Amino acid sequence: MSTIHFEAISKQFVDATAAAVVEVTLDIPSGAFVVLLGPSGCGKTTLLRMVNRLIEPTSGAITLEGEDIRQLEPVQLRRRIGYVIQQVGLFPHMTVAQNIAVVPELLGWSRERIQARVRELLDLVALPAAEYCSRYPAQLSGGQQQRVGVARALAGDPGVVLMDEPFGAIDAITRATLQDELLHLQRQLRKTVLFVTHDVEEALRLADKIVVMREGRIVQYDTPLAILTQPADAFVSHLVGAEDMVRQLGLIRVEAAMTPLDSAPGVGVPTLPAGADLRQALSLLLRSGASRLLVLSGGVPVGQLTLDRIRAATRVVESA
Repeated sequence: MSTIHFEAISKQFVDATAAAVVEVTLDIPSGAFVVLLGPSGCGKTTLLRMVNRLIEPTSGAITLEGEDIRQLEPVQLRRRIGYVIQQVGLFPHMTVAQNIAVVPELLGWSRERIQARVRELLDLVALPAAEYCSRYPAQLSGGQQQRVGVARALAGDPGVVLMDEPFGAIDAITRATLQDELLHLQRQLRKTVLFVTHDVEEALRLADKIVVMREGRIVQYDTPLAILTQPADAFVSHLVGAEDMVRQLGLIRVEAAMTPLDSAPGVGVPTLPAGADLRQALSLLLRSGASRLLVLSGGVPVGQLTLDRIRAATRVVESA
């Protein structure tokens, strides 16, 4: 079932020589994390902002859970959709708790329900409520502000969350941490997320499916692995680095390539979780000089991984 459906959506801005979005038809499945990827000016942000009617399409239709959004009052529509942007946009004169409470208050929630929701969300984004509720945005780091922005977007429990380059202004280390936290949140909450980025690594790391855009059109819509192994054309291949096998290994889970233990686990054998990817496994093998890795699930050994198994997985990807 699709939560968002674009039907022949186009957008032509006044005085622009070319359309920003051209005849886009697209389904966003319920509970999926879908990334809009492409170079600057490809139309990805315009497409995203048409969902909450910050931009109105020139032609075509968008439905949200089966309803034509043109039939919904814009303010009411936006209260049903979480929205996170790069600049965060926290109200500087409000505390963290007050910022998060904005939409629940507009929805008429009780004070007790709002307070409980604020505490719950701050815990989810790793900002303990006792420490952060009363702080103001100026007292937070950039990464902390972005966490509060995510919490605010989730406050009204929307089914859909739009994210426009949310981590673009954050340093690389903090960005990776926030990506991990977002993935963890998504596994818990299963929101329908539409996420804009021009960063290929970010798209490959986060997406269930990727929409590659160029000059306002969809070039390819598929899973990260399919886009890497079966790019639609030379543009997609170049954009995602389809020839980069190490990047492709980052999309294969260790558990898919491990073999059963053929002996006792042993002492001093490097370990990694079954949910890690083969790029991490390769790095650990090279760094440790070990002949094999011990794969753990819940702290218990469930298999082993060798360099030969990683090579075998690479050949499978190459033949896909």
